[in-house]
Amino acid sequence: MNDMNKTGTDITSLMQRVLYEVKKVVVGQDHFLERVLVAMLAQGHLLVEGVPGLAKTLTVKTLARALQGSFKRIQFTPDLVPADLIGTRIYNQKTSDFSVSLGPVFTNLLLADEINRAPAKVQSALLEVMQEYQVTIAGETYKVPRPFLVMATQNPIESEGTYPLPEAQVDRFMMKVLVGYPTADEEFVIVERVTGVATAVSAVATTEQLAELQQECRRVFVDPSLITYVVRLVTATREPERAGIRDMAKYISYGASPRASINLIECGRAMAYLRGRDYVLPEDITDLVPDVVRHRLVLSYEAMAEGLTADQIIQRLMKNIPPPAKPLDTHVRVAANA
Repeated sequence: MNDMNKTGTDITSLMQRVLYEVKKVVVGQDHFLERVLVAMLAQGHLLVEGVPGLAKTLTVKTLARALQGSFKRIQFTPDLVPADLIGTRIYNQKTSDFSVSLGPVFTNLLLADEINRAPAKVQSALLEVMQEYQVTIAGETYKVPRPFLVMATQNPIESEGTYPLPEAQVDRFMMKVLVGYPTADEEFVIVERVTGVATAVSAVATTEQLAELQQECRRVFVDPSLITYVVRLVTATREPERAGIRDMAKYISYGASPRASINLIECGRAMAYLRGRDYVLPEDITDLVPDVVRHRLVLSYEAMAEGLTADQIIQRLMKNIPPPAKPLDTHVRVAANA
């Protein structure tokens, strides 16, 4: 922990430089950009929902440049097959032998555009490499580069020709982030930048440095009271009655899995790390609850009939299950170093 205290300023400064380079190109979207950085540090994957034209592709591409990492984009379509993602064996007539052609998943930052436009077998191929960080081609295992981040997008305004992700597969994503339209002032700046001279993005970090930061992030201290709070909150989505919220039970068909509890702690660590601390505070967790939990709730017909969203239900649960009191800085440090 002492090492982290010494390097906390350097860590924050490095991530600020990365964010500065991205903000040279991307206007607004502060919430979205922060969640992308959290996912990178927590070694998770993002599911992003937003209409076209909101700089989702541009954000990931710019991040790859700032981190000197590789970037690839896959446009999901109904005729896509798993080999188009992971690769396949190709027969060479000259040598009478097979060679392996690796697919676009072998990259640091992968954008899976409109993932719900591909059939289930293609979605499963991507979700497997997200979980295992490797693919198998003709019995041989190939590991993808690390760090490895998948950002999959969904278009909320079109349903024709789509294959919705099953709940069990959506659970593999660490967070689901909702991206909205920019404000009028932000859109003015966007138009100025796009129609003006292109801005150059500088490489300010390497993938090796990011891997080191990910390892440091895992050492951020989490007080047991925060773990208890997270478990209580996630359990309440499955058993609202036991949490004293009986009226919420009719709105939830299936609650969040234990992955939600794990991801909340991992994301909380990353958020605290970004904010320059080596310990997690309650606000680091509460700020992230909607993004981590919203896609893991299966709402009932009653909720749909009343027009309730997952976010509204999450807010009700959070009101009934308050976080623990903010600990004193000195007490946290003593516990962290014990």
